[in-house]
Amino acid sequence: MDGNKKVFYRNQAEGIIKKLELHKMQGYYCDSVSEAREKIMELIGEGKKTVAYGGSMTIDDMGVKDLIVKRGHDLIVREDAHNKEEIKELNTRIINADTFLMSTNAITLSGELVNVDARGNRVCYLIYGPEQVLVVAGMNKVVTDIDEGINRVKFFASPPNTVRLKKDTPCAKLGRCGNCVDDTICCNTVITRVSMIPGRIKVILIGEELGY
Repeated sequence: MDGNKKVFYRNQAEGIIKKLELHKMQGYYCDSVSEAREKIMELIGEGKKTVAYGGSMTIDDMGVKDLIVKRGHDLIVREDAHNKEEIKELNTRIINADTFLMSTNAITLSGELVNVDARGNRVCYLIYGPEQVLVVAGMNKVVTDIDEGINRVKFFASPPNTVRLKKDTPCAKLGRCGNCVDDTICCNTVITRVSMIPGRIKVILIGEELGY
């Protein structure tokens, strides 16, 4: 990546991290994915921990799940649940996890997290449950404000996600939001302004372009 852009990302992240602190969230900046992987492991902590994750192309592409298992932690694999009883048991384990890993659809310059979910089985654990939540995001997720964050979801995040999930939606076909209802993945919008438990939410910003 262009060195000037790296400097820009670092400077922009510093401002966001200060805003996150005001909102009782902790912020970190990593220049690269490899640096971010080690920061994640550091924040997970010593000893065997239970770690869960929400659906995220960023998390998948980082290869951090394999590293978590390699370091001896108990990774709760959500794809292992295939029926209602298994899903119920999985949800119980996740809500009691030591760490929940996720990305965010957008983060504002003022330190607000913007997320749009289908069933809500990602954002629910952001709001409540696991002891800590690690939100990992490339600097391409940064937006000026909440409205721009929601527009980012509609026009830049949801279209490729619906293609990946093989959804029959206007955005999957046209590449832009059609405000649809049938087969939509845009059901629940969550804006996180403040962490009710100070320091529970930790945001790791990465100076690369990651995820949708």
